[in-house]
Amino acid sequence: MGTATIVLNDSPYGIEKLWNALRLAQALMVSGEKINLFLMGDSVVAAKAGQETPKGYYNAGEMLADIVSKGGTVKVCGTCIKARGIRTEELVNEVQVGRMLELAGWIKESDKVLTF
Repeated sequence: MGTATIVLNDSPYGIEKLWNALRLAQALMVSGEKINLFLMGDSVVAAKAGQETPKGYYNAGEMLADIVSKGGTVKVCGTCIKARGIRTEELVNEVQVGRMLELAGWIKESDKVLTF
């Protein structure tokens, strides 16, 4: 198959865009796609480890960890985490800090680019 890059911008909770993007990423991986996720703006909060969500509610951090464990790549905008007071060591394991130059490279190399 090919490579899909998904760019996320919105908060992980309160609206369901991020949740649906992560579900789509999981489905694409099942169908054989290589997945790159780049979190920007308020979506970077999804990559913060130790989230305690209400029982029965999805946990964005756990969903990101699952995507990484299955071979997906997840990066967060370094400028965006700094602006929100999130330190690198607070991120979900294997989530990397990325730069716009890396996102630009992913976009150039990907077969599909989606924005949520």
